[in-house]
Amino acid sequence: MQFKIYSFGCKVNQYESEYIKQLMLAEGYDYSEDDKNTDVFIVNSCSVTAVSDSKCRKLLHKLRRENTDAVILLCGCMSQAFPRKYDNFSDCNIVIGNTTRTRIPEYISEYLKTGERIIDISDHDRKNEEFELCSVENFSERTRAFLKIEDGCDRFCSYCIIPYARGRVRSKLIEDISTEVEKLAQNGYSEIVLVGINLSKYGTDIDKNLCDAVEVVASNERIKRIRLGSLEPELLDNEMIKRLAECEKFCPQFHLSLQSGCDATLKRMNRHYNSAEYYDIVQNIRRNFENPAITTDVMVGFPGENDEEFAESLNFVEKVEFSKVHVFPYSRRSGTVADKMPQQLEKSVKEKRAKKMIQATEINRNEFLKSQIGLVCEVLFERTDKQGLFEGYSKNYTPVLVDSHGLDLSGQCIRVKITSVKNDKCIGIISDSAFENG
Repeated sequence: MQFKIYSFGCKVNQYESEYIKQLMLAEGYDYSEDDKNTDVFIVNSCSVTAVSDSKCRKLLHKLRRENTDAVILLCGCMSQAFPRKYDNFSDCNIVIGNTTRTRIPEYISEYLKTGERIIDISDHDRKNEEFELCSVENFSERTRAFLKIEDGCDRFCSYCIIPYARGRVRSKLIEDISTEVEKLAQNGYSEIVLVGINLSKYGTDIDKNLCDAVEVVASNERIKRIRLGSLEPELLDNEMIKRLAECEKFCPQFHLSLQSGCDATLKRMNRHYNSAEYYDIVQNIRRNFENPAITTDVMVGFPGENDEEFAESLNFVEKVEFSKVHVFPYSRRSGTVADKMPQQLEKSVKEKRAKKMIQATEINRNEFLKSQIGLVCEVLFERTDKQGLFEGYSKNYTPVLVDSHGLDLSGQCIRVKITSVKNDKCIGIISDSAFENG
């Protein structure tokens, strides 16, 4: 039988979708690249915003309309966060959440035998739930593999539903990380990206911390680079930053979630830091790392955000000079504290502020890219672009294009001199022929 997976949302979801794919292949299913000949669709949902839910529902409707006899299984955060919102499930034969994904082949087999609809969404155990031990050996990416080391969140930001969808913080054991890294290395992956729902909290439940995970990955000789997924900033203290800086394989790219540069807004969001503390963390990173990239997310139009608060946030973002910023307007999320807050802003106000914030951050982005001109850096190459240039990323995740003169650079880590900037990417020339196999 043919199956296909649609994955929404974060890198953790992408990792889990690869794990589900691995489970299905082990049971004898064949992966389908198109919808027409597919017998089973698995939709791994995201519920971080109401927009995410809407996109998922639209896909489910489309799949059902165009594939009337197919089995459709819904899993992930949308079903887990809203288990009694049955309108979300109307097109599905099987609905589960985030706690039983290892049983997906079993659910499908049961449905194929009985033809009876299955809805099995188990609650998270807030006290005794352990990290789901799953391991992934292959990814669609040729040079980069995600490795999920943490799940859950206990921050309860006022706009966020994820603690309800993911449960509390749980960490993968160090020995399990080491085993998974070895399998990935054997399969040719040279760069590992550690991911989690609240990655900064890794190890707080098992008497470890994020540096321990980075160091065990670095100890594998075949791994050349280690990156981190999105981080909550407040746990990045001086000791952790210095320890990360001592790891040669660690890539100085930090995606530090900001959300707002206004302290009053941060307090209403129930964030666990203020702007001054955040700025100190950024400065500490820049003191300890050579040529780091600091990227972030910024929300505009949060309930109660007036013109002065927006201006304060904008000024702070400009002050930090991020290398890249994901700007998005606040989206109401039912089930959260913020959804019931007064002073909800009009869509037009949020869109206007988002446009202004984006314009400011694009200036900083361009300045960062221009600051790379003249530098010689190692680029891990991945693919060709539409113009036939080879594209890869430097250690600080700057996209770099070079003319390879017909050579296949895939998976190779090569020294490149940056010469110019074009279309949000750096252009470079290969500085020497000392290619290092990726």
